[in-house]
Amino acid sequence: DPGADASLCGMAATGASGTNAVRYGTMRPNVLNLRVVLPDGRLLHTAGPGRQPRKRAAGYDLTSLFVGSEGTLGFLTQATLRLHPLPEATTATIASFPSVGAAVACTVQVLQAAVPVARIEFLDEVMADACSRFSRIGLPAAATLLLELHGSQHSLTEQQQQAEEIVQLNGGSGLAWAEGIEEREQLWSMRHNAWYAALALRPGCQGYSTDVCVPISRLPDVVVETKQDLQDSGLTGPMVGHVGDGNFHCILVFNSQDPEEAQRIHAFTERLGRRALAAGGTCTGEHGVGLGKRLLLQEELGQEGLDTMRSIKAALDPHNLMNPGKVL
Repeated sequence: DPGADASLCGMAATGASGTNAVRYGTMRPNVLNLRVVLPDGRLLHTAGPGRQPRKRAAGYDLTSLFVGSEGTLGFLTQATLRLHPLPEATTATIASFPSVGAAVACTVQVLQAAVPVARIEFLDEVMADACSRFSRIGLPAAATLLLELHGSQHSLTEQQQQAEEIVQLNGGSGLAWAEGIEEREQLWSMRHNAWYAALALRPGCQGYSTDVCVPISRLPDVVVETKQDLQDSGLTGPMVGHVGDGNFHCILVFNSQDPEEAQRIHAFTERLGRRALAAGGTCTGEHGVGLGKRLLLQEELGQEGLDTMRSIKAALDPHNLMNPGKVL
């Protein structure tokens, strides 16, 4: 369930995901084969021409090498993907919480209880209010979780009961399950418009999105600390995330003509990345390294990891033709 402007090979190149990743995985485990044009013009099928086994132990995992390579090793021109069956029944709900800590703690407990959620998305109170106004949905200005369950009609009843109990234990309220496709589409359309809802908070300003991913056990602490950092920095940065994966985003809206505010944005994103690394996580769960997180990548992988990546880059692209300066 990617964004509306996503492409399959673009998703693979950035190692991206979407709201369904907590149940069905990110792009990496769902790509079985890639057709790649190498920098010297040769055509590579990463798992062999026409191959699509569910698993393989034949040599290096070239498919995973190119997933997340951000265009630095070759052009991805075709992707063979794993398919998942459509569920028999689907239901979704929205729950509001007294704090961001309570909402994220609820997420952790839902996962620890092995409730097989398909989607569990987080909005802080700023993002919830912005989405409510932008999409014209009556949503309280409170920390919010959007949950969706997939399965048989019989299994959904049990899952709903489990989820409701955990939500209520964390002070959540407002549960009303939507089973009709129109109601669910309205709910997820609101979530997919979060970027535009955030920009509408400061018309005429620019948006900058950054993300991190941390172990689920550390997610509540990292989210609460990040929320406090945003408030202390005086920044407009609504939070939204695929918290079922330990992944969340800050959509920072700022005046690009104000150098002082731009500097505060830069300082905040570096602190956020290092906070995730200190928690045993990664500086980016799905947006990629690009240009802005190269220093954080070195801190994450260490010099040996970076040197190994440079050796691979030099072997495949000795003339540095592919996205020079990105990632490395």
